[in-house]
Amino acid sequence: MNTVPPAIPLKPPVAPPQMNDFPYPQFTVRKKILKLLGGAFHVYGPDETTVLAYCEMKAFKLKEDIRIYADIAKQRPLLNIKARSILDFGATYDLTDPQTNQKIGALRRKGFKSMLRDEWVLLSPEDQEIGLIQEDSTALALLRRFIDLVSYFLPQQYHVTLLGKVVATMKQNKNPFVTKIRVTRSVDVPNQSEGWLMLAAALLLCAIEGKQQG
Repeated sequence: MNTVPPAIPLKPPVAPPQMNDFPYPQFTVRKKILKLLGGAFHVYGPDETTVLAYCEMKAFKLKEDIRIYADIAKQRPLLNIKARSILDFGATYDLTDPQTNQKIGALRRKGFKSMLRDEWVLLSPEDQEIGLIQEDSTALALLRRFIDLVSYFLPQQYHVTLLGKVVATMKQNKNPFVTKIRVTRSVDVPNQSEGWLMLAAALLLCAIEGKQQG
């Protein structure tokens, strides 16, 4: 008598491992001075002496492809940031895990709105809008754009909301010699990718938005 062997249950698919969050509640992105071509950025801890991350941007690239490392020697990749298109006024930047190439989120610049007041949208891996980065005041934003000295005495500040909740503030400290942005995060945000979004946003704000006042 033939018997049908019992079916072997299929194992559920194993989800790719998620990268750990960038866990620091406060950090500062500082643009390296005296770099002739492109840009280099150090990410410091709260004491502004410990280097948490490092990245470089090549000059004259039409499509940004930014690699962030845990060390200045660029041996330990942390995060990749890549623009989707070339010379896009309202560019979207995808964030991916360099180990798995898994997308963890995205940032989209609201190009026309940012002419008057900087505004960036935070996106989920599925491109759903989950948050917003916005310059503190429309009136101050206009003054900063039309009166150059205002950006030095009243530097840009940004409020970051995620899923309807304020999760961080960003403050630019700009002078003729160095540009930096200090990020202060809330400590009770459960979103695992929030720290990476904050890091990428601070870098892009320091590199891209800073040009319009400098």
